[in-house]
Amino acid sequence: MDQPDKVPASPAKVKLTPSAVVRYLDQHVIGQDEAKRALAVVVYQHYKKITHANEATNASAAAIALGKSNVLLIGPTGTGKTLLCDTLSRAINVPFVTADATSLAQTKYVNEEIEAILQRLLNKADGNISKAERGIVFIDEIDKLKAADPQSRSTSGESVQHSLLKIMEGSLVKLSNGQSLDTANILFICGGAFVGLENVVANSKAFGFISLTDANNQLILDRLNSRIKPTDLIAYGLIPEFTGRLPVVASLKPLSTAMLVKIMTEPKNCLYNQFREVIKREGAELHIAPRVFEEIASLAAEYKVGARSLRGIFEEMIAPVLFVLPDRSDIKRVEISSLFEEAKLSSA
Repeated sequence: MDQPDKVPASPAKVKLTPSAVVRYLDQHVIGQDEAKRALAVVVYQHYKKITHANEATNASAAAIALGKSNVLLIGPTGTGKTLLCDTLSRAINVPFVTADATSLAQTKYVNEEIEAILQRLLNKADGNISKAERGIVFIDEIDKLKAADPQSRSTSGESVQHSLLKIMEGSLVKLSNGQSLDTANILFICGGAFVGLENVVANSKAFGFISLTDANNQLILDRLNSRIKPTDLIAYGLIPEFTGRLPVVASLKPLSTAMLVKIMTEPKNCLYNQFREVIKREGAELHIAPRVFEEIASLAAEYKVGARSLRGIFEEMIAPVLFVLPDRSDIKRVEISSLFEEAKLSSA
């Protein structure tokens, strides 16, 4: 039986409360607390709404229809948007697929591409339509659907936004295999870097006064003025109808070098643990000095792509060791004390 104060090891057994979902996300994703809480609340309310609607239907009782809260994640590349969504889907044990808005904008057959996305979702659900209709679809680079000048939006970007409107709100989509999928209960999460949005927010009309106590007034004003508003997204280049389908907006922060170090060392499936397992399968133990992770993080920060470059740097560092180990069964210990020095291989 699930315990309310603990997150079970198996994702399928996570008790679906916002705090439990966040605890599960914390095991796999470093930082981004604001986005985690926002996603956790949306997921809890979304699937609770589905459960209550089914119970009301089974009991032939009238129920108040609740709207769907799709999510927009805004943050620099490599900050964990896709990882958050993928981990979230595993936490609640629902099928999950990703799509690229840029690819949708480049095709002449947008509706067919959208159907293909839903078909992949059905495949992830092993053909179970009911399960697929409760899945999660993550559409990345949604900011690429806007034009440089909102007054002259590109036809392709705007047409893709219009094409996504119906499925994000809920519609019956006929797939190429003849089956139909109802998207009403599919949770759509969109993401993008939205480069330059901070300038739009800075230039948007700020709230100047709220009639509250002096102690709370400035705090509330600061929070309201820092919040990304629908009008900011419209000014950036998204159409009003599309922003209306994304009522929940969460921001992801750029990753500091300290966070990059934690990403490599703390999550269950972190890079360090992965490569320790790789080396273990060759009959040796891997030991990496703390300063090595700091060196990797500093180098990754120079690339300005967030956590995306960490694996590449790690692979390059480990490659010489992996070249030697298969021919050296006598090696039992691998020590790396610096990113810029050769690894020490020993039989002790």
